Amino acid sequence: MDIKQIQDLIRFVSKSGVNEVSIEQKDFKITIKTNEVAPAVYHASLPVAPIAAALAPVAAAPAPEPVAAIADTSNYITIKSPMIGTFYRSASPEKPLFVNVGDEISNGSVLCIIEAMKLFNEIESEVSGRIVKILVDNASPVEYDQPLFLVEPK
Repeated sequence: MDIKQIQDLIRFVSKSGVNEVSIEQKDFKITIKTNEVAPAVYHASLPVAPIAAALAPVAAAPAPEPVAAIADTSNYITIKSPMIGTFYRSASPEKPLFVNVGDEISNGSVLCIIEAMKLFNEIESEVSGRIVKILVDNASPVEYDQPLFLVEPK
């Protein structure tokens, strides 16, 4: 396998969404691993040193821009996800959003829906106050205990 083939393979793996590819030949072995959170990691065990040096300068994907932070969150209540699933801000794309930044909410107000295994679970507020920030994008996956909203209590 020559350098051009290796570079083509790296490009293919990065575009395909595959997490790991290993190729082993008689005197040559290469493993290409990718990770969505961090830039791609490449491991090669090669008999010829110049090929390994050629793999190093592959450009990494640019890091996402940081989200603007609220200066002091100590006086806000964080509403967290009670389950793993997909976060939705409305009941369907045609329906209005449950809440927006600045909206007043009360105990029992529906804030969002989290879909898990084709079950749509309405997430209700356990506090009264004003929505300061929505921490998750619509239709994004969420983990258990992941912060969803910041609320300024009444």
